[in-house]
Amino acid sequence: MIKMLPRPEASKQMVYLSPVIALLLTLVSGFVMFSMMGIDGLAALETFFISPVGDLYGLSELLVKAVPLVLIGIGLSIGFKANVWNIGAEGQLTMGAVFAGALAIAVYDVESVWVLPAMAVAGVLGGMFWAAIPALLKTRYNANEILTSLMLSYVALLFLSYLVNGPLRDPEGFNFPESRMFGDSGVLPILLEGTRLHIGLLAAIAIAIAAWVMLSRTLIGFQVKVVGSAPRAAQFAGFREKALIWFCLLLAGGLSGLAGMIEVSGPIGGQLVPQVSPGYGFTAIIVAFVGRLHPLGVCIAGLLLALSYLGGENLQIEMGLPQAVTGVFQGMLLFFLLACDVLIKYRFTIGTSKVQGAAS
Repeated sequence: MIKMLPRPEASKQMVYLSPVIALLLTLVSGFVMFSMMGIDGLAALETFFISPVGDLYGLSELLVKAVPLVLIGIGLSIGFKANVWNIGAEGQLTMGAVFAGALAIAVYDVESVWVLPAMAVAGVLGGMFWAAIPALLKTRYNANEILTSLMLSYVALLFLSYLVNGPLRDPEGFNFPESRMFGDSGVLPILLEGTRLHIGLLAAIAIAIAAWVMLSRTLIGFQVKVVGSAPRAAQFAGFREKALIWFCLLLAGGLSGLAGMIEVSGPIGGQLVPQVSPGYGFTAIIVAFVGRLHPLGVCIAGLLLALSYLGGENLQIEMGLPQAVTGVFQGMLLFFLLACDVLIKYRFTIGTSKVQGAAS
């Protein structure tokens, strides 16, 4: 019989090495997958992982796509540390984009330095509002936040579609489902001329540093870690679990909403469209786990998963492969990471059952 027994103590070295091992296994599996398809595996991997960042513009695009992943991943990782499983960041990002975009459209002819800060506040409030719904359902009715937050993501996407096809549709847009363009004050400044790299990068770096300080130097960060690792000890210490649920969900929702605001006022170019994200809210779940729920690790994982988006687009252009390759690589990375986690926490033994032993 094959038995899975818990290890007395998980190896700390392997906890941090496992993402590297998972990445190597993903590369090997990708090579095998491409070879079975009759494609040069090494050339495909080079096209996926190296070619997209072969010049300055490619590196800038990597950072552009990493910004929302890092912002959302940091918020989710703090919640995951406290066993608050927010899976609806995609909807919170969408609502942040809606709130910020609606404000930008309302003041599209206003030239003021306060427009962007006001949009950022609106985006944060939009994401927090959407995250407050599963928080209320969890703390008052003990509803599973995984299901409620996930289902609300699709509601948010449908709400955005309704707005760009109805109340917020550009009256001069030839009936296309999109809003009017934001004014110049509602578009993020560019950091590097000739690229799309915007000031949102600085916000992501600042928030990553703030999250690290909060987790390592503040009481609320200590409470988050204790509630996640030792819930009974947290109860004896008098930590308020419901308050932490609200804190974690609102924080993740606010950061997701900020990511939505950055997307519509940055890479999208200052406009609301039917889909403001290629799935950053769901990919950020992988970012959080690959980054080991640590702000620095989330930043590194955000760059890696951002590269998967660029690589998928590059394979589509250079080799005619479908965009779904991006999801395949992301899924393989998460699968191997979870497999490594199982081996870190458990060991497998082979033996005979008691019945078989008695019979012999």
